[in-house]
Amino acid sequence: MKYIDRKGNITIEENEQDKFLRHLYNDWGGRLCLRILVQPFVTKLGGWFLNTRFSAGMVPGFVQRNGIDLSVCTRDSFRSYNDFFTRRLKDGQRPIAEDESVLVSPCDGKVTVSRIGSDSRFFIKDTPYTLERLLGNKKLTERYLGGYALILRLTVDDYHHYCYPADGMKSQAVEIPGVFHTVNPAANEVYPIYHENTREYCLLKTGQFGMLVLMKVGAMMVGKITNLHPEACQVKKGEEKGYFEFGGSTIVLLIQHGKVRLDADLVESSENGYETIVRMGERIGKCKLPKRA
Repeated sequence: MKYIDRKGNITIEENEQDKFLRHLYNDWGGRLCLRILVQPFVTKLGGWFLNTRFSAGMVPGFVQRNGIDLSVCTRDSFRSYNDFFTRRLKDGQRPIAEDESVLVSPCDGKVTVSRIGSDSRFFIKDTPYTLERLLGNKKLTERYLGGYALILRLTVDDYHHYCYPADGMKSQAVEIPGVFHTVNPAANEVYPIYHENTREYCLLKTGQFGMLVLMKVGAMMVGKITNLHPEACQVKKGEEKGYFEFGGSTIVLLIQHGKVRLDADLVESSENGYETIVRMGERIGKCKLPKRA
């Protein structure tokens, strides 16, 4: 994978999660394992184990291999692997850009920016989606044509809590169950297994940035999305929205045409094939229109 930070430093590497997913989707042996791993009983068993004290023994080695700094966390000992995975950071570790004209990143991650066209396809967790397929709503899809889709991919070393990117009124959460279709695991295709991960999204009506869509995409196997505000309510920029338990996870932010001027480095890096490393709360763009009274 090719990453670039906001200072222009480039890293080309493949972490444990990237290697695992590449083999899982592209090798015949991995595809065979995938057919087993997505079975409900395997998912439940994995989720149960990662919440037990026995799984805590996996934490020290994981921390060392991935260079995770626990000094920025509120504690450095954990009851289980999921207790570690949902760890909290100390106050001040993710400051929120306060300027009300600034749109902030809802999470840590590696971001890719794409223009939304009628035939655009986005790859999320090695699955190709059209926007209509992703949302499951044709009418809503049409409202975002010409706008931007920001795909923020969280890896295992990222902070897995996420927040609201702006002040506004959020809608009730909409959940789209995952779908899985198996084919011959020995088939010589790049994406031989078509799956759709569980997704959950809400609309966020803002004064400065139009109507945003904030979507969470769960992990294929044992990942779990915890949403702190499933109901419609008023929210503040930087307020915690929820968190992911174990499993690589993705946030998708949809922006309407003409509402936000995204930071140029994010757009340019995506055009050059790089994912940009961002942190929750940092600026990713600015409103184009003044806030309505």
